Amino acid sequence: MLDFALPVGPAVAVLLVGIAFFAGVGITTIGPGGIFLTIALYALTPLSPGTIAGTAQATFVATGLVATAAYVRSGELTTGETRTLTIVLSVSSVAGALAGAGLNAFVSRGMFGLLLGGLASSVGGIILYRERRGFMPLATFDQTTTSGKLSLGALGFVLGGFSGLLGVGGPVLAVPALVLVGVPMLYAIAVAQVQSIFIAAFASLGYLAQGTVSLALAGVVGLPLVAGVLVGWRVAHLVDPNRLKVALGGVLLLVGPYLAL
Repeated sequence: MLDFALPVGPAVAVLLVGIAFFAGVGITTIGPGGIFLTIALYALTPLSPGTIAGTAQATFVATGLVATAAYVRSGELTTGETRTLTIVLSVSSVAGALAGAGLNAFVSRGMFGLLLGGLASSVGGIILYRERRGFMPLATFDQTTTSGKLSLGALGFVLGGFSGLLGVGGPVLAVPALVLVGVPMLYAIAVAQVQSIFIAAFASLGYLAQGTVSLALAGVVGLPLVAGVLVGWRVAHLVDPNRLKVALGGVLLLVGPYLAL
């Protein structure tokens, strides 16, 4: 049964609002920003893994819609190069998101923290490694071939699964993954926003069916999250994101072990 009461006190709510804003900035500036909202919900509240993930996914529906509209306006999503990539990744991520949301019911709070911490450290390590060693794609997919589309589909399923399981936004995983297969940074961020709509919408449906979405908390953190998304979109087109990526990678590496303990 859905609970419309706010499950945290005023002080925690204010802190979550501030974190949500900066998480939104990270979503559209460098991609892996939404994970900070999930981390905050885990670290600052006594909520179950299902409620943490379900509430976070509900907010990511809104951020995905707003961010997609922003990147359509700036042109990154209107090219033929991103159209196929966007469609294949988005559609294939739906099954993964539903599977991940279903698996969450079998994950204890301790295991949830371990998985979330491992994910944070992994993403942070990838970001810092890329910036230190320079960009060299690990693989490339030819979107015009059947095998290329199947490979992208498999990638989308895996990304959707982890996002649905842990309640992290699609860009948290999709942006580093797409950059590692040779997609330019801004295009990767833009494509990930569309994918996040599909992941968050279907994962949210799964959590709603389980009754593990705090609509009141989603409303409280959702508004500053969306505001941050719009600010981040502006920043992404004004500032070289390399320094921000290094800072983000460092923070993720630091919080990863804390969550895993």
